[in-house]
Amino acid sequence: MRATRWYPIRLTVTVVVAGLAVTLLVWPQLFGAQRALILSQVVAFRAPTAIALCVGAVLFASIACGKRSWGVAAGLAVVLGAGSIASGGILLGRGAADGQPVRGEVTVVVWNTQGGAARPADVARLVHDVDADIVSLPEMDERAAAEVARILATDGHGMAAHTSHGETGYSEIPTSVLIADGMGVYEVDRAAGSTPGLPSVVLRPVGGDGPTVVAAHPFPPLPWRMDAWRAGLEWVANQCDSPDVIVAGDLNATADHLWGLGDGDGLIGSCADASLNAGTAAVGTWPVSAPPWLASPIDHVLAGKAWSVRGASAVTSFDDAGSDHRPIVAELDRR
Repeated sequence: MRATRWYPIRLTVTVVVAGLAVTLLVWPQLFGAQRALILSQVVAFRAPTAIALCVGAVLFASIACGKRSWGVAAGLAVVLGAGSIASGGILLGRGAADGQPVRGEVTVVVWNTQGGAARPADVARLVHDVDADIVSLPEMDERAAAEVARILATDGHGMAAHTSHGETGYSEIPTSVLIADGMGVYEVDRAAGSTPGLPSVVLRPVGGDGPTVVAAHPFPPLPWRMDAWRAGLEWVANQCDSPDVIVAGDLNATADHLWGLGDGDGLIGSCADASLNAGTAAVGTWPVSAPPWLASPIDHVLAGKAWSVRGASAVTSFDDAGSDHRPIVAELDRR
Protein backbone atom coordinates (compact mmCIF):
# COMPACT_ATOMS: atom_id res chain seq x y z
CA MET A 1 0.00 0.00 0.00
CA ARG A 2 2.80 2.42 0.98
CA ALA A 3 4.75 1.70 -2.23
CA THR A 4 1.60 2.26 -4.30
CA ARG A 5 1.01 5.60 -2.57
CA TRP A 6 4.51 6.89 -3.36
CA TYR A 7 4.60 5.51 -6.88
CA PRO A 8 3.12 8.60 -8.64
CA ILE A 9 5.70 10.82 -6.92
CA ARG A 10 8.54 8.49 -7.89
CA LEU A 11 7.27 8.39 -11.45
CA THR A 12 7.01 12.19 -11.65
CA VAL A 13 10.47 12.76 -10.17
CA THR A 14 12.05 10.18 -12.48
CA VAL A 15 10.47 11.64 -15.61
CA VAL A 16 11.32 15.25 -14.65
CA VAL A 17 14.95 14.43 -13.84
CA ALA A 18 15.30 12.38 -17.01
CA GLY A 19 13.69 15.18 -19.02
CA LEU A 20 16.15 17.75 -17.66
CA ALA A 21 19.09 15.44 -18.37
CA VAL A 22 17.96 14.78 -21.94
CA THR A 23 17.31 18.49 -22.53
CA LEU A 24 20.82 19.21 -21.29
CA LEU A 25 22.23 16.74 -23.81
CA VAL A 26 20.07 17.84 -26.74
CA TRP A 27 20.00 21.60 -26.22
CA PRO A 28 22.66 22.66 -23.64
CA GLN A 29 22.25 26.23 -24.93
CA LEU A 30 19.12 26.45 -22.76
CA PHE A 31 21.38 26.30 -19.71
CA GLY A 32 24.33 28.15 -21.25
CA ALA A 33 26.31 24.90 -21.05
CA GLN A 34 27.17 24.40 -24.75
CA ARG A 35 30.87 25.00 -24.06
CA ALA A 36 31.00 23.07 -20.78
CA LEU A 37 33.13 19.98 -20.28
CA ILE A 38 31.45 16.72 -21.38
CA LEU A 39 28.37 18.47 -22.78
CA SER A 40 30.48 20.17 -25.46
CA GLN A 41 31.88 16.79 -26.48
CA VAL A 42 28.41 15.18 -26.56
CA VAL A 43 26.67 17.92 -28.55
CA ALA A 44 29.47 17.84 -31.12
CA PHE A 45 28.01 14.55 -32.36
CA ARG A 46 24.28 15.09 -32.69
CA ALA A 47 23.55 12.11 -34.91
CA PRO A 48 25.20 9.53 -32.61
CA THR A 49 23.46 11.18 -29.65
CA ALA A 50 20.09 10.88 -31.41
CA ILE A 51 20.79 7.23 -32.18
CA ALA A 52 21.82 6.50 -28.58
CA LEU A 53 18.67 8.15 -27.24
CA CYS A 54 16.56 6.17 -29.71
CA VAL A 55 18.17 2.91 -28.61
CA GLY A 56 17.49 3.83 -24.99
CA ALA A 57 13.87 4.63 -25.81
CA VAL A 58 13.39 1.26 -27.48
CA LEU A 59 15.03 -0.53 -24.57
CA PHE A 60 12.83 1.10 -21.94
CA ALA A 61 9.75 0.59 -24.12
CA SER A 62 10.48 -3.12 -24.27
CA ILE A 63 10.95 -3.19 -20.49
CA ALA A 64 7.64 -1.39 -20.01
CA CYS A 65 5.85 -3.99 -22.13
CA GLY A 66 7.02 -6.78 -19.88
CA LYS A 67 6.28 -5.26 -16.46
CA ARG A 68 3.13 -4.85 -14.45
CA SER A 69 4.46 -1.54 -13.03
CA TRP A 70 5.30 -0.16 -16.41
CA GLY A 71 4.94 3.58 -15.75
CA VAL A 72 8.57 4.53 -14.99
CA ALA A 73 9.97 2.56 -17.91
CA ALA A 74 7.32 3.95 -20.24
CA GLY A 75 7.98 7.49 -19.02
CA LEU A 76 11.71 7.09 -19.66
CA ALA A 77 10.97 5.65 -23.10
CA VAL A 78 8.88 8.71 -23.97
CA VAL A 79 11.51 11.16 -22.68
CA LEU A 80 14.38 9.46 -24.52
CA GLY A 81 12.33 9.13 -27.69
CA ALA A 82 11.42 12.82 -27.59
CA GLY A 83 15.10 13.69 -27.12
CA SER A 84 16.07 11.54 -30.09
CA ILE A 85 13.45 13.17 -32.30
CA ALA A 86 14.48 16.66 -31.15
CA SER A 87 18.18 16.08 -31.82
CA GLY A 88 17.45 14.57 -35.22
CA GLY A 89 15.05 17.41 -36.00
CA ILE A 90 17.74 20.00 -35.23
CA LEU A 91 20.07 18.27 -37.69
CA LEU A 92 17.37 18.15 -40.35
CA GLY A 93 16.70 21.83 -39.81
CA ARG A 94 20.33 22.67 -40.39
CA GLY A 95 20.26 20.84 -43.67
CA ALA A 96 22.07 18.03 -45.41
CA ALA A 97 21.80 19.30 -48.98
CA ASP A 98 24.58 18.22 -51.31
CA GLY A 99 25.97 19.32 -54.62
CA GLN A 100 28.30 21.98 -55.97
CA PRO A 101 27.20 25.50 -54.96
CA VAL A 102 26.59 28.08 -57.66
CA ARG A 103 29.66 30.17 -58.40
CA GLY A 104 29.87 33.43 -56.43
CA GLU A 105 32.14 36.45 -56.56
CA VAL A 106 34.55 34.87 -54.07
CA THR A 107 35.14 31.13 -53.65
CA VAL A 108 36.49 30.06 -50.28
CA VAL A 109 37.94 26.65 -49.40
CA VAL A 110 38.93 25.31 -46.00
CA TRP A 111 40.67 21.96 -45.61
CA ASN A 112 42.52 20.73 -42.54
CA THR A 113 45.28 18.67 -44.14
CA GLN A 114 46.09 16.71 -40.94
CA GLY A 115 49.73 17.67 -40.68
CA GLY A 116 50.46 17.03 -44.34
CA ALA A 117 48.47 13.82 -44.69
CA ALA A 118 46.69 15.39 -47.66
CA ARG A 119 49.19 15.74 -50.51
CA PRO A 120 49.82 19.12 -52.15
CA ALA A 121 48.74 17.62 -55.48
CA ASP A 122 45.30 16.74 -54.08
CA VAL A 123 44.90 20.16 -52.48
CA ALA A 124 45.87 21.82 -55.76
CA ARG A 125 43.37 19.64 -57.63
CA LEU A 126 40.54 20.74 -55.34
CA VAL A 127 41.54 24.40 -55.56
CA HIS A 128 41.75 24.16 -59.35
CA ASP A 129 38.43 22.30 -59.65
CA VAL A 130 36.48 24.97 -57.73
CA ASP A 131 38.63 27.89 -58.95
CA ALA A 132 39.17 29.05 -55.36
CA ASP A 133 40.14 32.61 -54.43
CA ILE A 134 40.86 32.01 -50.71
CA VAL A 135 42.14 28.71 -49.33
CA SER A 136 42.57 28.08 -45.60
CA LEU A 137 44.83 25.11 -44.84
CA PRO A 138 45.17 24.33 -41.13
CA GLU A 139 48.08 21.97 -40.39
CA MET A 140 49.89 22.66 -43.69
CA ASP A 141 53.47 23.93 -43.48
CA GLU A 142 55.36 26.41 -45.68
CA ARG A 143 56.93 23.81 -47.93
CA ALA A 144 53.65 22.07 -48.75
CA ALA A 145 51.81 25.40 -49.25
CA ALA A 146 54.53 26.57 -51.63
CA GLU A 147 54.22 23.31 -53.56
CA VAL A 148 50.46 23.78 -53.88
CA ALA A 149 51.04 27.30 -55.21
CA ARG A 150 53.66 26.01 -57.65
CA ILE A 151 51.34 23.33 -59.03
CA LEU A 152 48.53 25.85 -59.43
CA ALA A 153 50.84 28.34 -61.16
CA THR A 154 51.60 25.78 -63.87
CA ASP A 155 47.85 25.75 -64.62
CA GLY A 156 47.68 29.53 -64.73
CA HIS A 157 46.08 29.80 -61.27
CA GLY A 158 48.43 32.18 -59.47
CA MET A 159 48.17 32.22 -55.69
CA ALA A 160 50.33 33.70 -52.93
CA ALA A 161 51.09 31.44 -49.96
CA HIS A 162 51.28 32.61 -46.34
CA THR A 163 52.05 30.46 -43.29
CA SER A 164 51.70 31.23 -39.59
CA HIS A 165 53.22 29.50 -36.58
CA GLY A 166 51.22 31.48 -34.05
CA GLU A 167 52.15 34.23 -31.64
CA THR A 168 55.31 32.47 -30.47
CA GLY A 169 56.64 32.23 -34.03
CA TYR A 170 56.93 28.46 -33.80
CA SER A 171 54.43 25.64 -33.84
CA GLU A 172 54.70 22.05 -34.93
CA ILE A 173 51.22 22.47 -36.38
CA PRO A 174 51.19 25.60 -38.61
CA THR A 175 48.35 27.15 -40.58
CA SER A 176 48.72 28.20 -44.22
CA VAL A 177 46.62 30.39 -46.48
CA LEU A 178 46.55 30.76 -50.25
CA ILE A 179 45.10 33.92 -51.80
CA ALA A 180 44.55 34.29 -55.53
CA ASP A 181 46.61 36.95 -57.30
CA GLY A 182 43.38 38.49 -58.54
CA MET A 183 42.46 39.36 -54.95
CA GLY A 184 45.48 41.70 -54.71
CA VAL A 185 48.48 41.72 -52.40
CA TYR A 186 47.94 40.64 -48.78
CA GLU A 187 50.13 40.77 -45.71
CA VAL A 188 49.90 39.20 -42.26
CA ASP A 189 48.55 41.42 -39.50
CA ARG A 190 50.78 40.33 -36.64
CA ALA A 191 49.08 42.74 -34.23
CA ALA A 192 45.89 40.68 -34.53
CA GLY A 193 47.44 37.85 -32.53
CA SER A 194 46.36 34.24 -32.76
CA THR A 195 44.29 31.57 -31.12
CA PRO A 196 46.12 30.01 -28.14
CA GLY A 197 47.67 26.59 -28.60
CA LEU A 198 47.28 26.37 -32.36
CA PRO A 199 48.04 29.14 -34.89
CA SER A 200 45.47 31.27 -36.64
CA VAL A 201 46.36 34.14 -38.94
CA VAL A 202 44.79 37.42 -40.07
CA LEU A 203 45.66 38.83 -43.50
CA ARG A 204 44.71 42.27 -44.75
CA PRO A 205 44.91 43.73 -48.26
CA VAL A 206 47.94 45.98 -48.65
CA GLY A 207 45.95 48.55 -50.62
CA GLY A 208 42.93 48.28 -48.35
CA ASP A 209 40.72 47.04 -51.19
CA GLY A 210 39.47 43.57 -50.39
CA PRO A 211 38.16 41.47 -47.53
CA THR A 212 40.08 40.75 -44.36
CA VAL A 213 40.97 37.05 -44.49
CA VAL A 214 41.22 34.96 -41.33
CA ALA A 215 42.43 31.37 -41.29
CA ALA A 216 41.37 30.02 -37.91
CA HIS A 217 42.31 26.90 -36.00
CA PRO A 218 41.31 27.03 -32.31
CA PHE A 219 42.59 24.32 -30.00
CA PRO A 220 40.24 21.32 -29.75
CA PRO A 221 38.03 20.95 -26.64
CA LEU A 222 40.23 18.44 -24.86
CA PRO A 223 39.28 18.02 -21.19
CA TRP A 224 42.61 19.47 -20.00
CA ARG A 225 42.58 22.42 -22.47
CA MET A 226 38.99 23.67 -22.37
CA ASP A 227 40.09 27.21 -21.49
CA ALA A 228 42.31 27.38 -24.58
CA TRP A 229 39.42 26.16 -26.75
CA ARG A 230 37.01 28.73 -25.36
CA ALA A 231 39.58 31.51 -25.70
CA GLY A 232 40.17 30.48 -29.32
CA LEU A 233 36.48 30.76 -30.15
CA GLU A 234 36.32 34.17 -28.48
CA TRP A 235 39.31 35.27 -30.59
CA VAL A 236 37.42 34.21 -33.72
CA ALA A 237 34.35 36.13 -32.53
CA ASN A 238 36.50 39.25 -32.11
CA GLN A 239 37.77 38.96 -35.70
CA CYS A 240 34.14 38.86 -36.83
CA ASP A 241 33.58 42.44 -35.68
CA SER A 242 34.56 43.64 -39.16
CA PRO A 243 31.74 43.53 -41.77
CA ASP A 244 34.20 42.76 -44.57
CA VAL A 245 35.83 39.76 -42.91
CA ILE A 246 35.93 36.20 -44.26
CA VAL A 247 36.91 33.50 -41.78
CA ALA A 248 37.74 29.97 -42.89
CA GLY A 249 39.10 27.20 -40.75
CA ASP A 250 38.80 24.15 -38.57
CA LEU A 251 37.10 25.74 -35.57
CA ASN A 252 36.91 22.47 -33.62
CA ALA A 253 33.34 23.56 -32.91
CA THR A 254 29.88 23.01 -34.33
CA ALA A 255 27.13 25.60 -34.63
CA ASP A 256 25.98 24.54 -31.15
CA HIS A 257 29.28 25.56 -29.59
CA LEU A 258 29.22 28.93 -31.34
CA TRP A 259 25.77 29.71 -29.93
CA GLY A 260 25.96 32.73 -27.63
CA LEU A 261 29.09 34.20 -29.24
CA GLY A 262 27.12 36.28 -31.78
CA ASP A 263 26.14 39.93 -31.54
CA GLY A 264 22.47 39.23 -32.25
CA ASP A 265 22.66 39.24 -36.05
CA GLY A 266 25.57 36.82 -36.48
CA LEU A 267 26.19 33.29 -35.27
CA ILE A 268 29.61 34.32 -33.97
CA GLY A 269 30.45 38.00 -33.69
CA SER A 270 28.76 39.59 -36.70
CA CYS A 271 29.55 36.62 -38.95
CA ALA A 272 27.08 34.25 -40.54
CA ASP A 273 27.95 30.60 -41.08
CA ALA A 274 27.98 29.76 -44.79
CA SER A 275 26.87 26.16 -44.29
CA LEU A 276 23.97 27.16 -42.04
CA ASN A 277 22.78 29.73 -44.57
CA ALA A 278 23.15 27.26 -47.43
CA GLY A 279 21.30 24.45 -45.66
CA THR A 280 24.30 22.10 -45.47
CA ALA A 281 25.33 22.53 -41.82
CA ALA A 282 24.36 18.98 -40.82
CA VAL A 283 26.97 17.44 -43.12
CA GLY A 284 29.87 16.27 -40.95
CA THR A 285 33.46 17.09 -41.86
CA TRP A 286 35.35 15.14 -39.17
CA PRO A 287 36.32 12.37 -39.14
CA VAL A 288 36.14 11.14 -42.73
CA SER A 289 36.08 7.58 -41.40
CA ALA A 290 32.46 8.30 -40.44
CA PRO A 291 29.80 8.93 -43.09
CA PRO A 292 28.84 12.60 -43.55
CA TRP A 293 25.52 12.17 -41.72
CA LEU A 294 27.31 10.75 -38.66
CA ALA A 295 30.45 12.93 -38.51
CA SER A 296 30.80 16.26 -36.73
CA PRO A 297 30.54 19.53 -38.74
CA ILE A 298 33.46 21.39 -37.16
CA ASP A 299 34.94 23.08 -40.27
CA HIS A 300 33.44 26.42 -41.23
CA VAL A 301 33.44 29.39 -43.57
CA LEU A 302 32.15 32.51 -41.82
CA ALA A 303 31.21 35.72 -43.58
CA GLY A 304 30.83 39.26 -42.23
CA LYS A 305 27.83 41.47 -42.89
CA ALA A 306 29.30 42.77 -46.15
CA TRP A 307 28.88 39.30 -47.68
CA SER A 308 25.93 37.14 -48.62
CA VAL A 309 26.18 33.37 -48.93
CA ARG A 310 25.44 31.98 -52.36
CA GLY A 311 26.13 28.37 -51.43
CA ALA A 312 28.31 26.01 -49.42
CA SER A 313 28.98 22.30 -49.33
CA ALA A 314 31.22 19.69 -47.75
CA VAL A 315 33.27 17.86 -50.38
CA THR A 316 33.17 14.07 -50.00
CA SER A 317 35.14 13.19 -53.14
CA PHE A 318 38.45 13.64 -51.28
CA ASP A 319 37.67 11.28 -48.39
CA ASP A 320 40.49 9.00 -49.54
CA ALA A 321 43.06 11.80 -49.89
CA GLY A 322 44.68 11.14 -46.51
CA SER A 323 43.28 13.86 -44.26
CA ASP A 324 40.80 13.12 -41.49
CA HIS A 325 38.78 16.22 -42.48
CA ARG A 326 36.47 16.92 -45.40
CA PRO A 327 36.94 20.23 -47.21
CA ILE A 328 34.29 22.93 -47.22
CA VAL A 329 33.68 25.06 -50.33
CA ALA A 330 31.67 28.26 -49.94
CA GLU A 331 30.55 30.80 -52.51
CA LEU A 332 30.11 34.42 -51.38
CA ASP A 333 28.79 37.57 -53.02
CA ARG A 334 29.40 41.10 -51.84
CA ARG A 335 26.15 42.72 -50.72
